Amino acid sequence: MRATLMLAAAAAALFMAGPASSADEAGRYRLERTDGGFVRMDTLTGQMSFCTQQAGGLDCKAAADERPAAAAEIDRLSRRVEALEKRIAGLETGKPQNALPTDEEFERTMGFMERFFRRFMGMMQDFQHEQKPGQPSTTTPDRT
Repeated sequence: MRATLMLAAAAAALFMAGPASSADEAGRYRLERTDGGFVRMDTLTGQMSFCTQQAGGLDCKAAADERPAAAAEIDRLSRRVEALEKRIAGLETGKPQNALPTDEEFERTMGFMERFFRRFMGMMQDFQHEQKPGQPSTTTPDRT
């Protein structure tokens, strides 16, 4: 019971320590009891401290702050989003997917087709010369 009164007095001393410059300063810090002491939160900045009772007073140490790690992750993700948006913008301004080929692409494709048909026709002529007219074919055609 006596320890509780001392803690309450210490908490009140924390709240009253230093002049309050406005009505907002009065409720700036919030003290919550935990298993090993108290957690003090600055409601203005969000900074947390872990406090333990030491020699009739509170000894507060800043809690590990994960905000820098979160801020670094947010920055990394922001840069990634910007890069993806630039890439999307570049793709949207480029040639549409269903556009006609350029003259160069058309001529190149026609060159491939011409070579294919010339080679195919050459093979057919060779095949016809191998077979003499009036002789039955040695292979039966596939009728499927």
